[in-house]
Amino acid sequence: MDLHSLQTTEGSKHRRIRLGRGRASGKGKTSGRGHKGQMSRTGSVHKPLFEGGQMPLVRKLPKRGFNNFTRKTFVPVNLDALSKFDEGTEVTIELLKEKGLVNGRFDGVKILGNGSVEKKLTVKVNAFSATAKEKIEAAGGSCEIV
Repeated sequence: MDLHSLQTTEGSKHRRIRLGRGRASGKGKTSGRGHKGQMSRTGSVHKPLFEGGQMPLVRKLPKRGFNNFTRKTFVPVNLDALSKFDEGTEVTIELLKEKGLVNGRFDGVKILGNGSVEKKLTVKVNAFSATAKEKIEAAGGSCEIV
């Protein structure tokens, strides 16, 4: 298929409606703008949140707190979840995604010490809680920060 052989789908192209071309056209006289008012005038445009001069909702609502735009979001994974893996497995973020333990948008993964682990695992993630690190190393595994 080449660009010169492409054709439009039947019914996808419409004629442009010609405004102000007499009563018979269906859009004569006021051209579908109605009588009087701001939007009936030519060149009338207003901002997306403009509410006709009334105090806009955006300005009525209180502004509170501070939004840290450089904040890093870490997905927590408990030690219980690591029991899915076999002895001697190298647990990485990709493997956690594959198994469905983490999903969505995040900046890193943190292993938390809730539960226990009996298998010797090599865990490579962004952060560990102190208890999680303790328990993994007690089971004979190792913790590596990526």
